[in-house]
Amino acid sequence: MAANATNSGDHQAKVPTTGAEIADSLEAATDATPDLVPTDNDVVHTGGCHCGAVQFVVMAPPVLQAVDCNCSICFKKQNRHFIVPKAKFKLLQGEDSLTCYTFNTHQAKHLFCKTCGVQSFYSPRSNPDGYGVMPHCLDQVTVERVVVETFDGQNWEQTIQTSSLPARSKVTQGKGDTKEPEKPDQ
Repeated sequence: MAANATNSGDHQAKVPTTGAEIADSLEAATDATPDLVPTDNDVVHTGGCHCGAVQFVVMAPPVLQAVDCNCSICFKKQNRHFIVPKAKFKLLQGEDSLTCYTFNTHQAKHLFCKTCGVQSFYSPRSNPDGYGVMPHCLDQVTVERVVVETFDGQNWEQTIQTSSLPARSKVTQGKGDTKEPEKPDQ
């Protein structure tokens, strides 16, 4: 245990603080992600775990639509997240630093950094074709605000039937296309 505490600083990421550092960080993230699929209102967000071993970029609006779920695991870890399609997320480093926890239906893949224990993103049961990203794990320079809605995960089977959540991991529009995401059949 003491060895890990000593090594935990090895991955400490430098958080950009000056305008030049922020610009360089965003430019590097954009250059590293030419394959991400942006939509008209998306910006490039950078983020990662606490120790810096896991780092990613994600394309999402500056105003994030987060979900506060009350299912057993989300409640215990206070999991607030926003959903993006896999095409809007890229893991830059740390795949070997991730460990997975799964339970019940084993559809959700809860990924955690092996060093610091932070879950910065995961593959949710509601959106196996996307990722749930934790807004608090983003570098806050690109986040204008987070709007939180509740999801009744304790009654998952009934709630998912009328929820717009599954549509959030679908790429429904491209650059310049203003088509609205489709709602699931009621």
